[in-house]
Amino acid sequence: MTLTLPREIVRVDLGARSYDIVIGPGLIAQAGAEIAARKPGVRCAVVTDSNVAAAHLDTLLESLAAGGIEAAPLVLEPGEKTKRFDQLIGVCDHVLGARLERGDLVLALGGGVIGDLSGFAAGIVRRGMGFVQLPTSLLAQVDSSVGGKTGINSAHGKNLIGVFHQPDLVLADTDVLDTLPIREFRAGYAELAKYGLIDRPEFFAWLEANWRDVFAGGAARIHAIATGCQAKADVVAADERESGARALLNLGHTFGHALEAATGYDGQRLVHGEGVAIGMVLAYEFSARMNLASPDDAARVRHHLSQVGLPTRMSDIEGELPKTDILMTHIAQDKKVRRGALTFILTRGIGQSFVAGDVPQDEVFRFLDDKRTS
Repeated sequence: MTLTLPREIVRVDLGARSYDIVIGPGLIAQAGAEIAARKPGVRCAVVTDSNVAAAHLDTLLESLAAGGIEAAPLVLEPGEKTKRFDQLIGVCDHVLGARLERGDLVLALGGGVIGDLSGFAAGIVRRGMGFVQLPTSLLAQVDSSVGGKTGINSAHGKNLIGVFHQPDLVLADTDVLDTLPIREFRAGYAELAKYGLIDRPEFFAWLEANWRDVFAGGAARIHAIATGCQAKADVVAADERESGARALLNLGHTFGHALEAATGYDGQRLVHGEGVAIGMVLAYEFSARMNLASPDDAARVRHHLSQVGLPTRMSDIEGELPKTDILMTHIAQDKKVRRGALTFILTRGIGQSFVAGDVPQDEVFRFLDDKRTS
């Protein structure tokens, strides 16, 4: 990929807390200049994991130094299990040990795990520090790096402990995706497809026709990422703290999070985007079962996600499937539950998702019980 490809910039409009998402090639190598232009004289902590550090940390530190930015790096173990309390305390202690001030920055260089953990630390150290996202996975670039939701996991479920803390800047370097394992790229693609399935049917149709070009890189990839970021930015600007329309971004996540929790957040068995892919198919199939949507829509969603290589059935998960009552226990802990009533994102068709409150638990149980073996 060459540096002649144009950048795209998406603005997240939150008044005084608005920020840019810059999308394009070579941005890690230019991060120092981008940050210094917006935050002259700032110092930072860089939080990353060992996999990302081996590939990109030196480039970032050189860039920050060239921009006159003093940096204190912290390298953590990779994987979902890093999103826990002891790691959060370690990040906070690192930031304080580096004598960083409230006006300084925490930089998250990595995927969604690093971004969620670092953002949570930035949100609570000194009652709120500056924060920059440098997402290195497709999933993080189109979803978790945008919108200010940060947090860690609990034994009770995924992302149940955290804060809303918006970044000051997001730099989505599309070059780094060329070295991403294909499984991780596919997982991120599930979140791209989600935006079309929520309320942009024309984008889903575009992905059906152009997904191979998105995987190959170049202008199609930049366009797809920018479209996904714009879709999320629009929702975040309208409903920053998920009191209404922002809940639509959780299409597929209630089922998906339950599957992740029930498999112990074991990334060998199931990564987040794969859980979302299965969850979106389940959401469309459950909508069809409730006579809200056509079975043809569910079949279309499953066909496309299968075509790109994503799992679409619970039986696609390696190992013994979690029992239905265990899945229901995790669903009951979901953040979208209101006073014990189950809330799901359901659909009336491609691009016609809506928030469904008070979904009958017995219907969900029977549906999942059927789907465990189909």
